Amino acid sequence: MNPSDQSIYWIKGGRVIDPYQDIDEQRDVFIEGSRLINNPDESFLRESTQVNVQGAVVSPGLTELQAHLREPGETHKETIASGTRAAARGGFTRLVCMPNTRPPCDNPGNLRLIHDAIERGACIDVFSTGCMTIGAQGEQLAPIGSLKNAGAVALSEGGKCIQNNEIMRRVLEYAKMMDLVILDHCQDYSMTADSVMNESIVSLKLGLRGWPNEAEDLMVARDVILCEKTQAKVHLQNLSSGISVDIIERAKNRNIPITAEVTPHHLCLTDESVQGYDTRYKMNPPLRTEEDRQRLIEGLKNGLIDCIACDHAPHSEDDKDMEFSYAPFGIIGLETSLAVTLTELYHKQGFSLLQILKWMASVPDSILGFEPKAIKAGNYADLMIFEPDTTWVPEKDGFLSMSSNSPWIGKELKGKVKQTFYRGKVVYE
Repeated sequence: MNPSDQSIYWIKGGRVIDPYQDIDEQRDVFIEGSRLINNPDESFLRESTQVNVQGAVVSPGLTELQAHLREPGETHKETIASGTRAAARGGFTRLVCMPNTRPPCDNPGNLRLIHDAIERGACIDVFSTGCMTIGAQGEQLAPIGSLKNAGAVALSEGGKCIQNNEIMRRVLEYAKMMDLVILDHCQDYSMTADSVMNESIVSLKLGLRGWPNEAEDLMVARDVILCEKTQAKVHLQNLSSGISVDIIERAKNRNIPITAEVTPHHLCLTDESVQGYDTRYKMNPPLRTEEDRQRLIEGLKNGLIDCIACDHAPHSEDDKDMEFSYAPFGIIGLETSLAVTLTELYHKQGFSLLQILKWMASVPDSILGFEPKAIKAGNYADLMIFEPDTTWVPEKDGFLSMSSNSPWIGKELKGKVKQTFYRGKVVYE
């Protein structure tokens, strides 16, 4: 999208943190039209709209690598228009949508449907992915070359996992030839049939079918082995197991081209949250133990986990309002992702704002080879302004998303986006 309005903004007094350039400094930022400029003349300063952001941070917009936007097929849960408005509220100016639509993005025609919807409704950058297999059923390869030619930036099964190792190997071989990144959700179905939460003493007490860490660990190990064999780029989605982090550590020590992400909810919550049978805490993979949570944080700190992604998965209230065992997996996260991450990693764990912005902006861009969103003259003005110390409480009726299946409703978060600019246009305020 290319907003046409040629606005002129003088953003004054902000703390500019740019993870692409390792910058953390106090300075003004100038926007003319859709681009950033330096050294504005007197005419610019006289005519500009001045935005005083004293005490706030000015940074590049965030990038989300895993968003389920539900269009086409489930537009009662989310649309590209509503999902991107929610993303802009959360400080995102770029997101990658998963291919598990109805029909799925397993052919160029369906991908064009997505692109048309993006052109009509998106208020920020949206990049589409294609399925690895026909119908995301894990049985027959999708037309990978045609999907790339139609605009797919990566391949994924959209929350599913190919169980057949030979098919997965072939997918990686074609992805290597086409220079496409594989975004893989790691789950061994034979170990998770009818499972609804982490296998632990908590699941035993609650009488709920347990989901063992090994269901993730085995597929992470499988992907590492095939990644080393094919040298394809593999990105592991929403890790939850501490043992998976150990497997990735050994892989990175051998320079295998594998990357990984973790969600804000797996960094902050544990399976203890399920005690009240609240379906807002039902997600895939499930919330794990405190030991796993600490290992995930340590993995981020040591560079074993590369970035943070929220795995935005909207569901209607009717879908979630049922017994825990029957409710669908997933939560929304675009509007709370930054705040949850700041609350846990910045305010509680002491990580720097620069490091957090690397995990949520520059590293996701580098994984998929996107153009950097650095704050420098000539680049698009894709920015967010946020106050890291502002406290707020998400409310059920306060989301811009069409769904409200969030575990953060009624909980105090620290860190709030005030404005988001996309191509020099204010898309959230």
